[in-house]
Amino acid sequence: MSCGDTRVYLEIEVRRVRCARCDAVKQEKIPWLADNPFYTKRFAFFVGRRCRTATVRDVARELHLDWKTVKELEKQYLREQLRKAGTPGPRIIGIDEIAIRKGHTYRIVVSDLLRRRVLGFGGQDRSAASMEMFYPWLGQKKAAGIRLAVRDMWKPFRSATTTHAPQAAILFDKFHIVCHLGDALDAVRKAESRRLGGKDRRYIKGQKYTLLSRRTNLTSDARHNLKVLLAANKRLNTAYLLKESFGQVWDYKTEGWARRFFENWRAALRGNASYANKTLVK
Repeated sequence: MSCGDTRVYLEIEVRRVRCARCDAVKQEKIPWLADNPFYTKRFAFFVGRRCRTATVRDVARELHLDWKTVKELEKQYLREQLRKAGTPGPRIIGIDEIAIRKGHTYRIVVSDLLRRRVLGFGGQDRSAASMEMFYPWLGQKKAAGIRLAVRDMWKPFRSATTTHAPQAAILFDKFHIVCHLGDALDAVRKAESRRLGGKDRRYIKGQKYTLLSRRTNLTSDARHNLKVLLAANKRLNTAYLLKESFGQVWDYKTEGWARRFFENWRAALRGNASYANKTLVK
């Protein structure tokens, strides 16, 4: 590391010996050297700490290093932090995927939602096989301590979780539930557009996003069009009211009241099955 404005260099001799057992030439390991032998561990950890508050490019420019060198030193620092932290024992995990480049290339991210930190990142895609790589690393004992898994409705995530942590309850995130409700409402709109013709169809044409948007986000003209559309088509009106009323479930603070509301909502849904799309019932 630098001393004031002076850069400090260490010149050391590293011994190389020939092994009498295997006849291979091996190099002496020096404990205070980094994985990159041109830098000390102390310097590597200094670089890693700097990367917590600055970009790799900025740290490379500050220390007059190559970008790849800084990245490798940061990785060594992070591996040491993981070693010190040990294997976590999460109670509530969040499972999601992230696209790392174009072309549907994904990696899986598993987080500890109570401690608010990432537990695992990797895999080859978002398949069940990639998800199952997380649980052997976590260990059977700590996987048994998971009480809740928050995730989307991607089936491979569920199959891997129910296999390795069957005791964990599954909680679907709000975003994907709302998306399914929107898809079901749009399916009703398409069915009505195909069923109707002539003047009746003109109320539906071009109103897809008016139906799917939140009422508070609509302009005055869009609200007027929505009012006319729902008054003109009973099936769309029923599906729209069912979809909008479901949002009330997020306001409940206790499971009992939320469950009672959901059962009543599902009964109303089945009672209007002739108007609502089958996707909503599922």
